[in-house]
Amino acid sequence: MEQADKIYVAGHRGLAGSAIVRRLRAAGYEHLALRTHAELELTDAAAVRRFFETELPRHVVLAAAKVGGILANDTMPAEFIRENLAIQTNVIHEAWRAGVKRLLFLGSSCIYPRDCPQPMKEEYLLTGPLEPTNRPYALAKIAGIEMCSAYNRQYGTRFLAVMPTNLYGPGDNYDLQTSHVLPALIRKAHEAKARGEDRLVVWGTGEPKREFLHSDDMADACVYLLGLPEARYAPLVAPATVPLVNIGAGKDLSIRELAELVCEVTGFRGRLEFDASKPDGTPRKLLDTARLDALGWRPRLALREGIRKAYADFRDAAAELGAT
Repeated sequence: MEQADKIYVAGHRGLAGSAIVRRLRAAGYEHLALRTHAELELTDAAAVRRFFETELPRHVVLAAAKVGGILANDTMPAEFIRENLAIQTNVIHEAWRAGVKRLLFLGSSCIYPRDCPQPMKEEYLLTGPLEPTNRPYALAKIAGIEMCSAYNRQYGTRFLAVMPTNLYGPGDNYDLQTSHVLPALIRKAHEAKARGEDRLVVWGTGEPKREFLHSDDMADACVYLLGLPEARYAPLVAPATVPLVNIGAGKDLSIRELAELVCEVTGFRGRLEFDASKPDGTPRKLLDTARLDALGWRPRLALREGIRKAYADFRDAAAELGAT
């Protein structure tokens, strides 16, 4: 990428998109095309076409998506598959029509089979059944990968799909009805401490293992990939390949260990209770990052420090809401 190139970041207000915008600006990329949901409805094919015909971005980061945790995925499956399919279909197709040079499509580690061998390599895609609680969302993301691959093969585009592990960081969703596990634990521990409670209830058995990556590290990896020299980028999007790269931390921990770490960071001293009547989800999700490692990228922020930063962001946001 040249610093004068126009870059469209779809979903720039979300957890992933906002981090990518911060990283691009820090690297000197100021020619960014950004639209809020109110300004551009990405499920509207005609509106997306008008945007691309007017703006003609040189590169695209597709971070816009309908996302949520187990509860949201399990209770709104139709919305998760319908909206995500529409968003990515419109943006990827119009990116091709507009002659976009490079596109980065952000997926999710839930694309891999529920009982996938660990760590999960890119080639394990479509080798087994998916986790039922988020299958509609996962299928939408798999369709996005296949769409990138198909356009590369038929039209010679340079579209790359990246699969980040579980993300957290500034601008995260702390709504207990729709959030992922880490922000939910941060909020529950904070509120339990504020109320002087002596226990914190965690969904599931606490046994599943998860991997977490701070959104700033994820953004750094995305900008790194977009900026690769052509000789190193070309093999990732070659017509005969699945254009897919995992982005992860390379290590995981159990939900119990995560809850204990959150309690330590937030200062909650009560006991943990696990509600085994609630779903655990996939037993383990650890990404194999050998492909990204070989390209020369590594994460920088350790989980404990990352949770400290996330908790500070949560308290700042909560203070602002309280003030209004």
